Amino acid sequence: MRACWSVLGLSLLYVSVECLLPPSKEELQQISQYGEKYVDQEIETAINGVKEMKTMMEKSEEDHKKFISSLEKTKKQKEDALKTAQDMEEKLNEEQSVCNDTMQALWEECKPCLKNTCVKYYSRTCTSGSGLVGRQLEEFLNRVSPFSIWINGQNIETLEKEDQQQSQRFQDLERRYGEVADGVDNIFLDSMRVFDHMHSLHPYHTPSIFSRPTQFYRSPLHDSEFHGFRSMFHPMMEMARNIFGSFGTYMGSDIEFPAKEGSENEDVVITKPFGDDKMTCREIRRNSAGCIKLREECEKCKEIQHIDCSGKNPLEGPLKEELEKALALAERFTQEYNKLLKSFEEEMLKTSELLDSFNKQFGWVSSLANHTKSEDGIFKIKVVKSRTSEDPEKQGDTNVSVKLFDEPEMSFIVPGDIPWNDPKFSEMVAKEALDHYKQMIV
Repeated sequence: MRACWSVLGLSLLYVSVECLLPPSKEELQQISQYGEKYVDQEIETAINGVKEMKTMMEKSEEDHKKFISSLEKTKKQKEDALKTAQDMEEKLNEEQSVCNDTMQALWEECKPCLKNTCVKYYSRTCTSGSGLVGRQLEEFLNRVSPFSIWINGQNIETLEKEDQQQSQRFQDLERRYGEVADGVDNIFLDSMRVFDHMHSLHPYHTPSIFSRPTQFYRSPLHDSEFHGFRSMFHPMMEMARNIFGSFGTYMGSDIEFPAKEGSENEDVVITKPFGDDKMTCREIRRNSAGCIKLREECEKCKEIQHIDCSGKNPLEGPLKEELEKALALAERFTQEYNKLLKSFEEEMLKTSELLDSFNKQFGWVSSLANHTKSEDGIFKIKVVKSRTSEDPEKQGDTNVSVKLFDEPEMSFIVPGDIPWNDPKFSEMVAKEALDHYKQMIV
């Protein structure tokens, strides 16, 4: 029995002494291989994650083509209807030109009445901006014909303005979409460079799931101004609110943009004397042409509606009816165009959030494109040194110096209860080194 205990004691002493002694060159190489295997697996997982990002973006690009097709069709319909409305308005103006002097005299008295009435009703509820509303309305009235106030003329100008704004919004969306697509492509192609290097190191281990890249692209992760894919689209909702928030009221749109909080009286609804329409202070200030709905408050404005030019009243003929039909179509297609833009923007916000989630988890691998050329391989444990413990019953911690990729050597402390000849030792060190690397590139 004593002999058995002696053998056991010697064995434990041998293991203890072995763990205290630094590993030989061959042993360092062996435990480095254990750690490199862990890093290999993490890189492979990340590359597969980047592949998912690429697949997600390819699906988005298919949807994007359908979106562009629908958008172009709606835009053409909108432009045709608006052109028809503009032509009808021009013909109405030609018909009333035979009694231009009479019409102009009424118009000059109608305009200040409209302006004063609008400012009066606005200032009763809204705390500021009445001067701006008055100036904007005056500028609008000086640009349009007298017939405009009776043939939805304010909608023609509103639609023309919105057409310009929609074009600008579409260009911004396309630019941002292109930036997201390029960003994903760059991450993917940089990751393929890493895959190519890994495949050359371990041709028997790495699965052939990608083709060999032929060009170098810089991952957006290296750009100090890159704050995530979602940040490319998030400002668009605010821009859309600012640009289009006021148009819906004048065209009966059911598109809603959430109001900003904390703006006193900005969302107070004014229902009279605007008929059935509901308008807010913000909406009137953004588009004071809506004040034309006050035309019934001004006698001279009402007289314009009934003026007879040589036995022909333009506002009671077929031209007015055709104009109103064309306007209704233009408004309808304008709203459809807005809905398409909003739908695309919301879809891209969702997609970009998913891309950010994938990028946060896997995108780090693309940063290795220029950091995997070390002659020592991708992971190597350089030094292992056990520390003595003050407690004789406890194993001292171990100091470890490692080389990961092309980065400077890193040092870590491994708890003494995990000896260096335990495979868990190498995996723990490799994980610590890789986590440290990921933190540095964020």
